[in-house]
Amino acid sequence: MFGVMYTLAAASAVAAASQNPVTAVQADTLRVAAAVRIAREANPMLRAARLEADAAAERIPQAGALPDPELSFGLMNRMVGSLGSTMDPMTMNQVQLTQMLPWPGVLGFSRQRAEGLARAGRLDAEDAELMLVARLKRLYYDLAYTDRALVLMGNSRDLLRDFAQVSQTMYAVGSGLQQDVLQAQVGVARMTEEITAMAQERIALAGRLNALLGREATAPVGALEMPAPPRPLPSVDSLMALADARRPKLQAARERAGAAVAGYRAARRELYPDVMVGVSYGQRPAFDDMASLMLGLRLPIWAGRRQLPMRREMQAMQAMAEAEARDLANETFAALVEMRAEAEKSLNLARLYATSIVPQARASVDAALAAYRVGRVDYMSLVENQMTVNRYETESVRLVAAYHQAVAEIAALVGAEVGGAP
Repeated sequence: MFGVMYTLAAASAVAAASQNPVTAVQADTLRVAAAVRIAREANPMLRAARLEADAAAERIPQAGALPDPELSFGLMNRMVGSLGSTMDPMTMNQVQLTQMLPWPGVLGFSRQRAEGLARAGRLDAEDAELMLVARLKRLYYDLAYTDRALVLMGNSRDLLRDFAQVSQTMYAVGSGLQQDVLQAQVGVARMTEEITAMAQERIALAGRLNALLGREATAPVGALEMPAPPRPLPSVDSLMALADARRPKLQAARERAGAAVAGYRAARRELYPDVMVGVSYGQRPAFDDMASLMLGLRLPIWAGRRQLPMRREMQAMQAMAEAEARDLANETFAALVEMRAEAEKSLNLARLYATSIVPQARASVDAALAAYRVGRVDYMSLVENQMTVNRYETESVRLVAAYHQAVAEIAALVGAEVGGAP
């Protein structure tokens, strides 16, 4: 049954308003798969998201590294009155190396936090790619609908011109009214106005599509495909389970929650003193050289202003990350319910339009034209019937486009293609 609907919608857009059209494929067609591939390779915002993930990965070794050691040189214990004298036993040329060692666990948990944030950044880049594909497909199918609507409106204008010719012929032989001729001309002009407006809208949509493809806004966009919906969508429960397991943004939120836990554990250890280890070598020109070993502690005497607020900060960030993860899951599941309902509605209405409403509307136009020729129907009724056909035909194509757009949104939400979507 759905094959009949697709044949009517696609053929009306590509061939003409005929009852048994044949789908034609143009040589310059920009297919969905090709557009997605171009966007993944050339979209600058997606590249920025990937580079941001690369930057986050470079923070991992930084977080786990020891602080840089300090190397110092000194001329020690020189007599003020005779700086060049080396006769005093305490006079020496000294070199000293000092290293700060954080409390055990601080660097390990800091590295764990950086690793979690880096994984979240990589997953965010993957989700950005999915969102880009969804935006691209929404624009793509808007543009594909616009192209087909322009063809359908052009066909309707041609029919209105035919009606105008009929009214002029009838007026010429005395069986028609001059008012019908004028109304026919107005009808053609109105349709021309709508076609002009939609053609300009097509230019705007093509510019936005080119932006997502990383191309010049004025780059030509060829014919676009409108494939038939392949098969029914999975159930809502199946989609939710798939999203919970595969959506990168949900996984990224969980990674951030885990990173916040590691950050809190590292902050707890900030209250303990760091150890300072130092060695020095003193070269005494007139006496034996000397060596020293030093140990020191960083005393957290300002813990009430520094370490404890840091601990509370990381605790709040942990709770925030967990709450954001739960909220994102709820929003994802709600959006899945909404988008699946939208897809089902569009699919069912498209089937209804193609198998019942559009054929009946066309039959009504044929009957009205025959009745007008014998003076049983006024001209405006004939025009209104044809405009109704035009609205139904364009709505039929719009519903197919809306179905594909909803499926694209679902694919972005679950992190995988569903229902054999292109």
